[in-house]
Order: sequence, then structure tokens, then C-alpha cells
Amino acid sequence: MKKTLISAILATNFIFGCTSSKQQILVEHSHQKMITPNSVSVFTTAKNTDLRLSNTGSYSFEKSKQPTEGNVSIFINPDKQYQTLLGIGGAITDASSEIFYQLSKDKQEELMNAYYGEDGIDYTLLRTSIHSSDFGSESYTYIEEGDKELKTFNIDHDRKTKLPMIKEAMKRADKSIQFYASPWSPPAFMKGKKDMLKGGKLKPEFYQSWANYYVKFIEAYENEGIPVWGVTIQNEPMAVQTWESCVYTAEEERDFLKNYLGPTFEKEGLSDKNIVVWDHNRDLIVNRANTIFGDPEAAKYAWGIGFHWYENWTGSEPMFDNLSKVKENFPSKNLLFTEGCNEGFDDQKYQYWPNAERYGRSMVNDFNRGTAGWTDWNILLDQNGGPNHVGNFCFAPIHADLNKNELIYTPSYFYLGHFSKFIRPGAVRVSTAVSYDFLEATSFINKDGRLVTVVLNTSDEAYDYTIYVKGQSTKLSIPGRGIQTLVYGKK
Repeated sequence: MKKTLISAILATNFIFGCTSSKQQILVEHSHQKMITPNSVSVFTTAKNTDLRLSNTGSYSFEKSKQPTEGNVSIFINPDKQYQTLLGIGGAITDASSEIFYQLSKDKQEELMNAYYGEDGIDYTLLRTSIHSSDFGSESYTYIEEGDKELKTFNIDHDRKTKLPMIKEAMKRADKSIQFYASPWSPPAFMKGKKDMLKGGKLKPEFYQSWANYYVKFIEAYENEGIPVWGVTIQNEPMAVQTWESCVYTAEEERDFLKNYLGPTFEKEGLSDKNIVVWDHNRDLIVNRANTIFGDPEAAKYAWGIGFHWYENWTGSEPMFDNLSKVKENFPSKNLLFTEGCNEGFDDQKYQYWPNAERYGRSMVNDFNRGTAGWTDWNILLDQNGGPNHVGNFCFAPIHADLNKNELIYTPSYFYLGHFSKFIRPGAVRVSTAVSYDFLEATSFINKDGRLVTVVLNTSDEAYDYTIYVKGQSTKLSIPGRGIQTLVYGKK
């Protein structure tokens, strides 16, 4: 897709509900006053069409009538409000940055604009790894092997490509963007292993040294002008992966937080940094929350709990309801989607629609169960789904074909944009319900009072449907296998 085309698709005058906050966003329950709308603008992406975040019309409201049985309807109650949005975004990994700097300058500009520019999808969350993950050409740390005192700590490796790309993204992005980081493994010697790969455990004698490592990372990045919103304790702490990994039981993670990481942040003046636990799948999230948040001395250090979407399930949908259980049990703690991507890379499937629908379904359902922020995995990978130093090749929303110096936009990019472009940091989710299960929907009121609804059609058929809000209604239509963002305003 050429730069002129992506600009034409996204350079729509988004005049309703897209005012971006320029202040630090604190996720906490607040009541947002809605501007009562009299019209709605519709933006659509759909399979087997040319529609990609396309403006497909503006419609007026009229006084609503009693819906009858058989009507396809969406009911919005803006007076019932829930969590505040932290942001929506993706990760800049070693892999993403290595690919980025192999592109020509004009393609680098296009990629930055696509994610962070005014006519892009306006990401407001950014994750990276604390030293290496699997997505990069090598495994590395910030210290010399065996340096328990961290005397050799430096981030010179990140200065090659990762840190410059992060700086460029932060410079381009809205000022409300938040940056956080996750470790995949402590240095090998801290686990008593010869390498960081294939699991292992952090040895107790290195707990304090490892807690100090997070502090060193935060200080080093902030010295580079990158404000750090927070960290997760461990990426996927119950998985022995072929790549960098480290296993913590719920009790081990609780005790590391309670006795080392939390107190160390306090001692070093980093109490304002947010700590996220778990950072793994939805299947076991309730146990991790019960163990850590059920301990007041540990819970006081935790902003919330992170999760991924890679769990196995045998029913019709992932384990979204486990998120509801966490919010019911610990309403003061936040939910953060920290990683998701489509695995099993195949360069014949760039336009494979179920990959995009996985994003749409996850985002609607995660938000409707209380999730405060949503972070995709690599924002850019190459034509092989890498680089990945253990061959774990995956999809990204945008791929670079380095042989042709081209960017390939997948449908997932546009599905993500239906949320990130319109629902801004500080927005508050409001009650939204559908009358038929082939439609899924979520709604937020932005800080400027404008209401936004995202509607997902998971069937092959096009449907007419009616939106009901504050005694008003309007009839709309959604294509089969389509997603729409409804932006309400005043004509």
C-alpha cells in the first residue's frame, strides 16, 4: 500500500470525539459527562470491500420508539460508567527497530505516521522489553555475566536501534502516550543457568540484585528523556519457553513484589512507577490475582494485573469472563492487556480476515470486562515474520518487505485503528448491550464529552441495526465481517 493511499484512507476530518488529552492519565473511576448528540458519523472496515477506516456517512437521531422483537439493536446507557482508559498501542521490540532502520527514510516516515501521526491510528501506549526478548536477532543483557552489583550496567545495546525508534515514536505521539517495559528473563547467572532461555527460576540470593536492575533500567531510560509509566514483573511467568523466560509461582511473584521490588522502588524514589503483575494469559489470571491482591502488603505495590490472549480454550470464545472475576474480586485493581499477536506466520495470509477479527473480538470483550489499556505486540516485522532468534515467527499489523522496500498493511492494523484512533486516553467506558450475538459492541465517552461506539459484525451477512441512546435512535447498516466506529456529535 502506497503512502498516498494510507494517507487518503486516514486523513479524514475526525471532528467528533477525538480530542487528545495532553495530560498524564491516571486510571481511576470517574464520571464523564456526555454531550447529547443529534448525529453520528460512521467509519467502516469490511472484508471483500475497499473500506478501510472509511467514512461511510453521517446520520441524524430521532426520538426513539419501543424496539420490537426481531429488531437488531444496540442499547447505550451513558449514565452507567466504568473504567477509565489508559491507552491503546503496541510494542517497539528489537525486531521492530532492526527492521525499521533497514527501510528507506520515506518508508520510516510512513510507518511512524501510520502509528503515531495525526492521520494515522494515533497509538497512546508503548511497551518494550527490558533487555532481550525472542523478537530480535540476539539474546543480550545490560551487564557483564556474573555482575551481581550491576557495576557494568549500561543500555548501549538499545542505543543501536531500539532506543532511537522509541524516541522517534514518543516525539511523534500524543503527549498522553504512556511507556512501560517488561523483562523476559533475568541474566542467566541469576537463575543458575548457562543461558536465559528455556525457563528456570530467579535464585533467592539474586532477588535484591534483580530488583535493583529494574531501577537501573528506569533511570537509564529516563536519563534518555523517556518517561517510564511502569513495569511488569515478568513476561509469561508460568511458561518455559524456548526463548528468554523465567518461572514464578503466584507465591514467588507475590513475595518478590512485597519484599523486594515494591520496597526497592519506594527506597529509590520510584513510588510513582506502576507495577503490573502476571503478564500472562487469561486462564490462570484469577489465581494470580487472588494470591497477590489478597495479600495487602503485596497488593499495595501493584497498580494492576496484565494479561495475554494465548490461552487454550475448548468453547466458543476465550476466557474473557475470568477478567470479570478479577474486577469483581478486586475492583480497585486495573486490568491491562499487555500482549497479543497472531502466531504461525505465513506470507500468503497477510490479508487473512480472522486475524483481524481476533483483535476486534478481544478488544470489545476485554474492554467490556473492565480492561483499562490494550497493547499489541510488535508494531513492525519483516517479510518472514521476524527477526526472531529462536524462529518464533508471527504476524504484526504492518510488515516490511525489505526486498522491495514496501510496507504491507494487514486488516489487523485497521481493526486496531477503529479503537485507538477514536477512543482516547481518559475516556470512560459506558454500558452497551446488543440484542443479537452476531454483533458485539463497546462504548466510551471521551474527555471532551463525545460518545464513541465500536461495533463488530462476526457474521457473513450485512445487517441493519438501530442505536438507542438517551431517548434517541438512528438506523444504521454494517457489512458482513465488518467493524464500525460510531462517532457521535452535533451538526
